[in-house]
Amino acid sequence: MSNACRLFVGNLSYRSLESDLQDYFAQAGVVTTCNLMLDKFTGKSRGFAFIEYGSSEEANKAVEMFHNKDFQGRTLTVNIARPREDRPERPSRGGDRERGHERDQDRDRAQG
Repeated sequence: MSNACRLFVGNLSYRSLESDLQDYFAQAGVVTTCNLMLDKFTGKSRGFAFIEYGSSEEANKAVEMFHNKDFQGRTLTVNIARPREDRPERPSRGGDRERGHERDQDRDRAQG
C-alpha cells in the first residue's frame, strides 16, 4: 500500500474508538485499515491513529475534509503519514534493577 493512502490522525479524544474513526473517515472513501494506537501497558488510547484508504485520492479528500475539524470535542490533525522509520533498539533498563538490588542489600544490612 502506498504511503500516499495512509493518514496520521492526531489530537483524538482518549475516548475515541476504532469504530468511531472508521465510521467518520468513511465519509471520504473506503477505509481499508484503521489502527488506533494504544499504550502497551495501560491499553488506553494514545490519542492518535493511522487510517488507510484504497486510493491516494480518497486520502487527500479526507485530509481536506477533516484536518482542523472538530471530532468528539477535539480539533483533529489529519496529514498524509510519513514513511515508517526504522527506530533504533531501545537500551534495556537492567541498570535500574541492579541499583534496586543494591538498595535491598543495604536495607537488609541496616535491619540485620
